[in-house]
Amino acid sequence: MKKFAAVAAALALSVMTMAGCAQSGAGTSTEATPDNPMILTLAHGLSEVHTVHIAMLEFAQEVEERTNGRIKVQIFPNGQLGSENENMEQLMAGVISMTKVSAPGLATYNESYHTFGLPYIFDDTEDFYHIMDSQQMEDFFLSSEDDGFVTLTYYTSGARSFYTKDRAVRVPEDLKGLKIRVQDMKSQTDMLKALGGIPVAMSYGDVYTSLQTGIIDGTENNETALTTGKHGEICKVYSTDQHAMIPDVMVMSAKVWKNISPEDQQIILEAAHRSTDSHKVAWDGAIEEAIEEAKTQMNVEFVDDVDKEAFRQATSGMVAEYCQEYPGVQALLDIINSVE
Repeated sequence: MKKFAAVAAALALSVMTMAGCAQSGAGTSTEATPDNPMILTLAHGLSEVHTVHIAMLEFAQEVEERTNGRIKVQIFPNGQLGSENENMEQLMAGVISMTKVSAPGLATYNESYHTFGLPYIFDDTEDFYHIMDSQQMEDFFLSSEDDGFVTLTYYTSGARSFYTKDRAVRVPEDLKGLKIRVQDMKSQTDMLKALGGIPVAMSYGDVYTSLQTGIIDGTENNETALTTGKHGEICKVYSTDQHAMIPDVMVMSAKVWKNISPEDQQIILEAAHRSTDSHKVAWDGAIEEAIEEAKTQMNVEFVDDVDKEAFRQATSGMVAEYCQEYPGVQALLDIINSVE
């Protein structure tokens, strides 16, 4: 029924946008007025209480206020219009204006985005923010019009680390023989193979039961998964190897972007960046709360003496292979390394 509802809603939007534009109301921002605004549809799969959704609400509010109601962002949360992949397909087809996806998911349309799924691209959280907030990264985000989309901003989803039922993972050898759930993306399965573990790709919703029944020995995610996903009820050792920092990104159809005046584009970008800054604060708070709850209420042990350099070395060959296979990955790594 949920999938049927998503299809029905998407069809309704499609009818609304038969003219080939992923927004209703005024066709361009220069034509828009408070009485006939340009309405941008933004679909995503998160709940209304998620920190990213809250940040996007702030974004929508600022855009409406600063354009005096000429541009309005209409948000469809909770997967109302389908999965991330479906939302991206809808955006490319001109059915919706905007969506939120995990950055590596854009590699289908621009191979450079494979980079964000690779291990140890960033040194730490401070380095991640410094690079992601740089002018070089904004230029890259806005360079994909020919691919059918532009990226307006990013939202941190924290550092991903390994956690298991009862075993600390301090060096790659500790993963040998362990069945570890990873996201269903090539970079994640390749990473775990390079580290000596056995990758098991599955949806997030299947992880708890799979841990419970022994289908997998552990998984990898940020600290909030211990509490919101209840994984801390089963996994009692969280090893902070911080092997990946995979951001979410908010993207807009290039067709829609071209229908927005340079002045309004600037307003949208500034509102997007401010929503990112707001989200950082909320995310830090969510991580602190998750760690405290996992320690005190779930008896999860946090292992901090992890040999990150050993993990980095073990996956360096894999990263080099991606650079050879996907020239766009090397190009984006060059941009990342150019940020001072």
